[in-house]
Amino acid sequence: MLERLAMAAGLTLVITLLLGPFFIPILRILKFGQQIRLEGPRGHQKKAGTPTMGGIIFLVSIVVGALALAEKPTSLEMMTVVGSMLGFGVLGFMDDFIKVVMRRSLGLRAYQKLAGQIVLALLLSVVSVKVLGRGTDVIIPFTSIHWQLGRFYYPLAVFIIVWIVNAVNLTDGLDGLAAGTTLLAALAYVVIALLAAIQGIGVAVLAHDSDLAVFAAAVVGGTLGFLRFNAYPARVFMGDTGSLALGGALAALAVLTKSELVLIIVGGIFVLEALSVILQVISFQTTGKRIFRMSPLHHHFELGGWSEWKVDTVFWTVALFCAVLGIIAYFPGFGS
Repeated sequence: MLERLAMAAGLTLVITLLLGPFFIPILRILKFGQQIRLEGPRGHQKKAGTPTMGGIIFLVSIVVGALALAEKPTSLEMMTVVGSMLGFGVLGFMDDFIKVVMRRSLGLRAYQKLAGQIVLALLLSVVSVKVLGRGTDVIIPFTSIHWQLGRFYYPLAVFIIVWIVNAVNLTDGLDGLAAGTTLLAALAYVVIALLAAIQGIGVAVLAHDSDLAVFAAAVVGGTLGFLRFNAYPARVFMGDTGSLALGGALAALAVLTKSELVLIIVGGIFVLEALSVILQVISFQTTGKRIFRMSPLHHHFELGGWSEWKVDTVFWTVALFCAVLGIIAYFPGFGS
């Protein structure tokens, strides 16, 4: 089992490292360069023109690596997690395409992007419950309690899925930040998926099946390889193509292991990034004052004098803590 996980991560890592030098020049030739918004940090203006939509690189490698090493590559479970990742990736690609090719800096309208995310989140939830037999209960972190929600499961699941997908997208604001934090969250899900398989938690037919852990390991390898090109100073950005896809991958893993609430802990950095934006907007609209120098949260520290590399390393350290805490939060749910 552990050998397959290592092979999945390794194969995905190698494919990503091989695809990068081939694909990045193509993005440059096609002039798929990032447009930098004027209201962002001034230091980011020098990044204008850096190729974006690089998420395609690790999406290809994750799909190949996960399916190649899965015990049952065509199972409904694997198709669900892969399909969720690609579904959100396609939505992100549409957003990037409008920004880069059609030269509309904001991409899809906010309501269009949100509507697409809700539809994909609802589809993931319904398929997991109605087709895969996931049930409508969720594990309460740090307890052995399974909270039975019935029909109320769907709005909770959709809310968490959409929150995490957008939060990963917001985190993708500095070189290497989203890739590194997602890598650590996916590493936590390698462990969580293995524990779920051993205990038969989640989708009933997943008992003693480690394919979800293989998929999570592939995400680890893909994001690790992408850091070779995306760490500061970035040679390519993942774009919404990559960030929405990674959020979809984590969300699918959470849904199928009944760890939606645990995902909030595992993805603590993502949650903080999203909360900083919400709090900033509420504060400014109600009092006219800003809580942070700029949101999302990483920009607050950047404008406070931190280098991009310092922000990355501090946030990665917090993400590692959240990943370990998330595993601990999931563990007491066993045996129920």
